[in-house]
Amino acid sequence: MNKAIYTGNIVRDINLTYVQGSGAAVLKNTVAVRRKIKNKTSGQYDSDFIPFVAFGVQAEFIANNFEKGQGIQLETYMKSGSYTKGGIKHYTLEAVVDSVEFMGAKPNTYNQDCQGSNNFPDMNQDYEDNITPVDYGNSPF
Repeated sequence: MNKAIYTGNIVRDINLTYVQGSGAAVLKNTVAVRRKIKNKTSGQYDSDFIPFVAFGVQAEFIANNFEKGQGIQLETYMKSGSYTKGGIKHYTLEAVVDSVEFMGAKPNTYNQDCQGSNNFPDMNQDYEDNITPVDYGNSPF
């Protein structure tokens, strides 16, 4: 099975591009993933920087909902490739996004979404008078 899950923060500004001709959406970026163990020398947590690529709907979703520094979880598969440049063969390995999850709230949206009036009931009302007790007498639990 070829599957890797990375949880971390987006490293660079989001740059969504489209393939000329086909119009397919492509997004390349890097996710910084903090290691579990502290560096013995510095006493700080080191991070690994994992390059990833997303295509189509996944690319557009990331572009529309995430920004630099935001937490993200990527479910990916690893894709290897190669190219020749200057007569030298170079090998590549990249994480291709299968699915995306939010990790924490999107910056600056909580306050914007919560402003304005609400339709919550008056919390000073006495609701205990309307509660019916539950009989657990015959319950197997």
